[in-house]
Amino acid sequence: MRHHSQDIVPSILWFIFSLGGQHILLRMWACIAAVLLWIGSAGCTEKANMSNHIEYTAADFYERLLSGKMMFLYFKQQVSPTISLFLVELEKSAEALQDYGVLVGMISCKKEPVQTYCSEAKQQHSAFLFRGGKEFLSFSLDTVFDVNSIVAEVLFAILRDEVKYVHTDADLLAMEKAAKGKKDIVLGYVRSLGTQEHRSLMETAYVYGSKYQFILITGGPVLKQLGVNESSQQSQVWFLHCRVRSTLMTAVTSERCPVTHMRKALSTLNLHTFLQLLEAPLVSEVYVDPSSVPPPQFPYQLTPQVFLFSHPATEHLDLDTASTLAWRLRGLALLLLVHRQSPAVKTPDKYNAAYRLPEKSSEVKYVTLRSLDDVLELVTKQGKEEQEEEEDDHVDEEERSHLGELDDEVAAAVYKNRDHFQDMDSVTQLTSDNFHTEVAQSSLTVVLFYLKWDAVSMAFLSSFIEVAERLEDSQIDNIQTGVVDCGEWTDLCAAQPGTAVPFQPITAFPSVLLIRPQQSAQHYGGLLTGEALHRFIMISCMDSPVLLSTKEEVSSFLQEVPHPDLASYRPDRVLGLFKTESQTGLSVFTEAAKSLRGEILTGLLIDELVEKWAAEYAVDPPAVLLFPSWRKLTHPLVMPVDSSSQELLAHICAALLPPVPELTVENLPSLLSMGKALLLLFVGEEEDEIGWRQNQALVDELGGVVEQGGMRMERYLPCCIHLGRTPAAMSVLGSYLGSMPPLPALVVTHLPTGDEVYQYPPNTPILASSVLQWLQSVEDGKESPAGMLGGDSWPAAFEFYDFLKIMEMQDADPSPTEEEEEEEAEEVNVEEHLLTKKMPEDRLDINTKFHSEL
Repeated sequence: MRHHSQDIVPSILWFIFSLGGQHILLRMWACIAAVLLWIGSAGCTEKANMSNHIEYTAADFYERLLSGKMMFLYFKQQVSPTISLFLVELEKSAEALQDYGVLVGMISCKKEPVQTYCSEAKQQHSAFLFRGGKEFLSFSLDTVFDVNSIVAEVLFAILRDEVKYVHTDADLLAMEKAAKGKKDIVLGYVRSLGTQEHRSLMETAYVYGSKYQFILITGGPVLKQLGVNESSQQSQVWFLHCRVRSTLMTAVTSERCPVTHMRKALSTLNLHTFLQLLEAPLVSEVYVDPSSVPPPQFPYQLTPQVFLFSHPATEHLDLDTASTLAWRLRGLALLLLVHRQSPAVKTPDKYNAAYRLPEKSSEVKYVTLRSLDDVLELVTKQGKEEQEEEEDDHVDEEERSHLGELDDEVAAAVYKNRDHFQDMDSVTQLTSDNFHTEVAQSSLTVVLFYLKWDAVSMAFLSSFIEVAERLEDSQIDNIQTGVVDCGEWTDLCAAQPGTAVPFQPITAFPSVLLIRPQQSAQHYGGLLTGEALHRFIMISCMDSPVLLSTKEEVSSFLQEVPHPDLASYRPDRVLGLFKTESQTGLSVFTEAAKSLRGEILTGLLIDELVEKWAAEYAVDPPAVLLFPSWRKLTHPLVMPVDSSSQELLAHICAALLPPVPELTVENLPSLLSMGKALLLLFVGEEEDEIGWRQNQALVDELGGVVEQGGMRMERYLPCCIHLGRTPAAMSVLGSYLGSMPPLPALVVTHLPTGDEVYQYPPNTPILASSVLQWLQSVEDGKESPAGMLGGDSWPAAFEFYDFLKIMEMQDADPSPTEEEEEEEAEEVNVEEHLLTKKMPEDRLDINTKFHSEL
């Protein structure tokens, strides 16, 4: 119990197509690192200085600790950009928490070393709440990142015995039963802890906690019981009338307490007004005209008034009707029953209702309504309009306008959803302190390395969390997922070879590694989507290669799906045939199989079964059988074992490709990595079976180009792009040629001789012999290019992102003297170190253009 006295893909496809050189990304990251060092050495120091007036000495700490006062303290050891921003927010929270009897401060360990809290480096990532002369609770800085989260989490901790947290509807029902006849319940749903809504709910609970039972939920089955879609991002409040039961409501719900929904946005003011409104009489009776009734006074001045008229002959029935409507209007409006038997009531009999809206005028409007639903619709419509106006007021015009400036779709999506905090409960947050311990506990740990200020990282983080939840639901044994914030744990992400960390320094963000104890980490290089990552993990759970010893095991390997979650996916399969474990080439195949783990299923046959399979396919072991997903199992491809695993890998990957592969976003990187010129056939979406056959005939004709061209086609990679399955290809084709040509369209691009794009003559039949002649004309220089690949110039979207310009400006300015630096340090404003022009703070959290590379 508390004592009041002390007591927050199309553009990617085009980017890959148009990228001419990756050196730009390397140079860009060097610039980012330089700017961050500049911010850390200058701007962050000034932010730390802003918190000097809440700095306590060790003597102050011990004195207040002995007095039993509540204190929220941070023990500063080293200053980083993240910690500096936290100190600014800590200072803001000092005044807010002062109203609740909580002292807020910071102690510098360099000046005033406090034993226990200044001795360990991991303490610098935590803040502490002291109560009753001892440490009450510690908070990770990830959970107290701004003034709202600090106030919310501290008050939540203080009220931990009074504000209940329920997970299931059964828990809520038990609390309703316990509260019957004693207390009403205020049930609040917040989309995430530490938000403004969470703070508003805790501040209200601090004031009204002795009067109402407060319950907090963040999702789950309780929302379904309340009829709310769990995907809703809007925080909400319900009032459960458990103290006094209405006889009208008892007949409807004998077990549950009647519920009143707060329809306005969750804020401290709206919640306070809502609770005050519920204290008003259910129905007030008046004996004068509605125009003579004064507008509602404080605290109901913003509440509509609804008037119903009563006749002497039906007075009791009218009162029951008014009570029924009043329950439906609870929390929305004040209901008054006007008795017509009074001589002071002059309203004509043709009107049976009236209303007065707040902040419009004191005018009363008279209406004739046919049902109670008409009254309810009248008031709820007004409430929705007010709520929409409130939401519009929260959106700043500058913020709206700058959404249009974001030319990167990923960055824009991340920015729009910046207020939606990720639920990290399903993943383990790995740090330098717990990394080795956590990894050792599972046979497979999937780790995402990300940066909070990188748009692609934050966009992929939500997909990664969905994969983690999906793996948890699948109940796969001994596999866990974790995340590492490389902006916070730079020592872990940048660990050098030779250390205990089983991976190379992380040089690209986001990066996903699959880590197994006592093994080197496996890098995921696939598409940044949840579906692709989940499929990779599921296939990686299988041994590579799988040792097959019976006919049944071989049959299962070739025909069955690896896991029920992959029922719709047909992977490629590779089978190695070796007479003995010592036969030449086995180590080469095994090493290649490990490299293919997660992408292709690999199996290994040794001893007796080998002779049967070798005789069936007329091969002499050692040999490798390939079962491509596009080919029948009865007709595998056969290839010998190469002298090295790299050669074998190259041959396997090339052999598994269909004669004319379909180019998609997912396989684009692997196809481009082959370094061949692309002979691209763009086909449209089929409307019927005839259209499908026509497209298939075109693809077959392109395959004929390969067969007739022989060795001269080795330099080309024929492939097709289906605009129905890959809509982004339409903009790619248009950018190649400057306009959208008729389909089908055949082009050749990514030639080793230059960036030219050549188009096969439109409206000309695509025949193998004609295509070969056209390619020969292109090689001889007789064809004119129809377009050019995009250049490799990717300018910064905003001035702040032009890191090269910032560095050049710094290099051009002479270094200031120490005296000048001290003078500037006294006058500097924190925001000037973060931005070169006025921008919203949230803009710093996104990377509008680049996939971050080192």
